[in-house]
Amino acid sequence: MSTIIETHDISKVYRMGAETINALKSVSISINRGEYVAFMGPSGSGKSTFMNIIGCLDTPTGGTYILNGQDVSNMTDNELAEVRNKEIGFVFQTFNLLPRQSSLENVALPLIYAGYSKSEREERAQKALESVGLGTRGKHKPNELSGGQRQRVAIARALINDPSIILADEPTGNLDTKTSYEIMELFENLHAKGNTIIMVTHEEDIAKYAHRIVRLRDGLVESDTLNPDITTAARMQAEQL
Repeated sequence: MSTIIETHDISKVYRMGAETINALKSVSISINRGEYVAFMGPSGSGKSTFMNIIGCLDTPTGGTYILNGQDVSNMTDNELAEVRNKEIGFVFQTFNLLPRQSSLENVALPLIYAGYSKSEREERAQKALESVGLGTRGKHKPNELSGGQRQRVAIARALINDPSIILADEPTGNLDTKTSYEIMELFENLHAKGNTIIMVTHEEDIAKYAHRIVRLRDGLVESDTLNPDITTAARMQAEQL
């Protein structure tokens, strides 16, 4: 199995006046194509900073980040934006949907920057909505959808460019328990189709859906373990509803 993400001694330092904050300290991680990994850690652990670097939203102060065979450690903002649009599909806690646009238009948005024609955008967006169970909701705007449906639209948008990685930041943070497990079942199905999924969560029950759990503390990797009981854990959570 090929490596999709590789970091070597990644560090991130923020300077606020006279204060220096070492958000990350020599973090080295390797993630293979097709893995499902959850990153966990308390506030201030560095997990959000690390996710921003993995998502090409920020660059490290030191170290090397190889994404799909390409060194992105020292890229310009424009270069990072191009890599993001091609390689990464984002799913956020707050959905980040445009309120005045339909579901179909929200899903198709990344294709505008990729240069697709209107008919191609609509066709691909419709297929993406169908893949998350919302094939009949293309004309609905976000305020006409439930929280779970809005997150499904966001997931469809993340899939639209066939990214190398789906990066989910607290994807169930604004959802009730039942809807959270439905969304996690969807991620499980996407992973079964071969998608690489990297998730940030502070919820143990949600992290149990991942096949590998990495815990950060004080800017360092505290533990990196496989989750051999993933299927059992996920089903047990669902059965408790």
